[in-house]
Parts: sequence; structure tokens; C-alpha cells
Amino acid sequence: MELNLKDKVAIVTGSAMGIGRAIALTFAEEGAKVVIADLDEEKGKAVAEEIRAKGAEALMVKTDVTKLAEANQMAKAAVDKFGAIDVLVNCAAAWRINFFMQMTEEDWDFEIAVCYRSVLNCTRAVLEHMIPRREGKIVNIGSDAGRVGEPNQPVYSGAKAGVIGFTKGLAKDVARHGILVNAVCPSMTRTEKIVGMEKMFEEQGGDAWAAYQDRMQKIVRQYPLRKLGTPQDVANMVVFLASDRANHITGQTISVNGGYAMV
Repeated sequence: MELNLKDKVAIVTGSAMGIGRAIALTFAEEGAKVVIADLDEEKGKAVAEEIRAKGAEALMVKTDVTKLAEANQMAKAAVDKFGAIDVLVNCAAAWRINFFMQMTEEDWDFEIAVCYRSVLNCTRAVLEHMIPRREGKIVNIGSDAGRVGEPNQPVYSGAKAGVIGFTKGLAKDVARHGILVNAVCPSMTRTEKIVGMEKMFEEQGGDAWAAYQDRMQKIVRQYPLRKLGTPQDVANMVVFLASDRANHITGQTISVNGGYAMV
């Protein structure tokens, strides 16, 4: 299937690792020019080198997406380098797992800033360049936590619910400018962090490894497909929504989750 993404310019926030990295690499495989916006400059540069190895162009911009000024600088750097911005993927996220009554105000601010305010910042920065061109695609990475809620992640769930609501409202706001906005919601995904944790417990062996396996089996049983998703599963949907094949899809929230939440 031809996606017509060759030479399109795609910004992916939080793309130094995990789901964001998979999204950035998948855009590169489709011939897009990729802007990596992340605080981790070292890992971001490594992803840029992976992209160049695929024969595509890449730009790493160290960015604190919780700050509007830095989001504006990132968007300007993309335009200065590549001449335009065709796609924005808001993927940056972070969380602190705990019960609500054990969280501090600083915990709240951190999760809201990274998971929600960053989406506002980067979207505003990029729309300044998309609206005059009367075209563009924005894909926000939400979470099934924002659709059904998750224990130990109440503020994260709320922030991601905010992303979903913002996606719908913004889609109606900017449709007249030819800009499409959608959200993709993963559930638990086998990122590098989960794989690393699995290896750690396996190396420990004994009761620790047995307890970890038991816990993961209980989690996986909640998924009708009986498996966790991969970063590539999410990347495939994001890149599709950014392509010409999705030119009549806007304001939608699509879960990529093995059936975990059916909303």
C-alpha cells in the first residue's frame, strides 16, 4: 500500500526510545524526513543515525516539550532544515505509578506537564506553520488509561483523557484549514523498559522470576489476543493516519491494544 509519505516532514516527540522511536523509524522507512524532539540528546542522536542508515533524512532537536518556548524553537528548527512541517506526532509521556493519596502536588504537575501540556505546546508551535499551508496531520498518542482509567495511575489517566478530549475539539477547530487530528491509544506495550525489566527478573531467577512470570500471566489474560502489543504495532497505525490513505479520518480515537479496552 502506497502511503505517499516520501519527503514529508514528520516531527515525533519523545522519539529517543520506545514507541516514539518505532514511529520515527517507520516514517523513515516510508521515505519521510524525521525530526526527533526529545530531552535525551544522546539517545535521540542514535535514532537519527539509525534513520540515516535507512537512507532517510533526520534532525535531532533537544527539546523540553513542557515549555512552549522550546516547542516553538523545535518547530522553527524543523522548518529551517526541511522547509515545512507535514506531520506532528505527540508521543512524549511519563508517569509515576502510585495511589492518588500517596502522590504529591509535584507528581501531579509532572504528569500533567509531560502528558498533556506538552501536547498543547507542540501543537500550538506546529499549527503556526501548518495553517498558512492549509494542510497537515497531527496524531496524538493517548492511552487506554485515558479511556477506561487505571489504578495507580489516576493523574496519568486524567491527563491522557485530556489528550483525547483535546484531539476531538482541535479536530473540529482546524478542519477548515485542511488539518486532520486523531489520537492513537496503546495499552501495555513491550517497550525497552518492559523487556529490560523482564531480563532483570530472569537473571535473578528463583522466587523473583516466578513472581514476575505469574504477574505478567495475569496481565496478559486481560487481553483477548493473549499478548502485549509492540511499539511497531502502534507505529503502524500512526503512520497510516499520517498518510494520504487516511484523508477522510479526523477527530477519532483508535486503540491499538489487543482488545484490552473495547470502547
